[in-house]
Amino acid sequence: MKNAADNAWPAHGGRIAPLLARFGLPADHPVVDFSANLNPLGPPAWLSDWLAGAVDSLTRYPDPDGTQARLAIARHEDVSLERVMVTHGGIEAIELAAAAHAGGRALIVAPTFGEYAMACRRHGLDVRTLISRGADFEPDIAELEAAMADAELLFLCRPNNPTGSLIARERVERLLARGRETRTTLVVDEAFVDFVDGDARLTPLLAEYDNLWLLRSMTKWFDVPGLRLGYLLAAPDTLDRLRGWRAPWSVNALAEALVEPLLDDVDYLAATRRWLAGQRRVPEDVRALGFTVPQTHANFFLLHGGAGTETMFEFLLRRGILARHTHNFPGLEGRWLRLALREEDDNARLLDALADWRGRR
Repeated sequence: MKNAADNAWPAHGGRIAPLLARFGLPADHPVVDFSANLNPLGPPAWLSDWLAGAVDSLTRYPDPDGTQARLAIARHEDVSLERVMVTHGGIEAIELAAAAHAGGRALIVAPTFGEYAMACRRHGLDVRTLISRGADFEPDIAELEAAMADAELLFLCRPNNPTGSLIARERVERLLARGRETRTTLVVDEAFVDFVDGDARLTPLLAEYDNLWLLRSMTKWFDVPGLRLGYLLAAPDTLDRLRGWRAPWSVNALAEALVEPLLDDVDYLAATRRWLAGQRRVPEDVRALGFTVPQTHANFFLLHGGAGTETMFEFLLRRGILARHTHNFPGLEGRWLRLALREEDDNARLLDALADWRGRR
């Protein structure tokens, strides 16, 4: 097997072809993708017809202010229009956060999404990483508060990718209060917050803390990652400043026009909630097989494989199950696999494969 340090491990989930090649499997090897944390129900049923009817919008430039999309988001989040910026996926918001603090110092709580550190380094920030090592990967708040004295920017992922941990609102408020003292901006990435039971969003804190930025992604919930659609919620003067760093027309016309009908699709929302409720038990089922699985609040979970993780990864892949490796997550070092929740038949197939793996050991 190739060394884990080589560059054959993709940086993101959903990259099937290079992994099939890595393990000598044919390009048409049938695979169920558990590596990408997307809604397995697929996009809303009406989306294909909607896109076919929206072709004329491609002959016009998008609204540079995204006003209609922002209005829909403002209603959905119960915030003022001035607090909303539509973005080219969550990645654009991450880039804007780094650009706004270029040349400064950033603090990142790991293991977490690798794009935070990459964006910071692209913009010349000095990056310090704090590793959460508890059983459920909860960060040490006292350690974070101390480290914030030397950071203009703090990235938090909530619920965290790849661990599924959810830092409590009270702890975030502690960090925001500390950020006022240290002049630290907290960028909280809530790309997966809609998959949490109940309403865990931090939106109400925006009115109290000007140093809070909230990042949201619409691509995960609605299974449209190719569309690149997200938004940023922050203080109005913050968003005014950020407009100076972003490229014009960064959000395409189709994405802008889709915001309102996507957010208005209550039937899709209900169907997704029903699916989630039915599959929340899967991490516990995996624990029952004897695996270590930290508590998760998201639509994915970690599984500890120890020194045999790469062998388990290959075993699952040959069984037609693509997991997400963790070689590029500091603090995990490839000894874990991340697995998304899928529909019942797929999850049953995963459990059968994991039971067979345990039987081989």
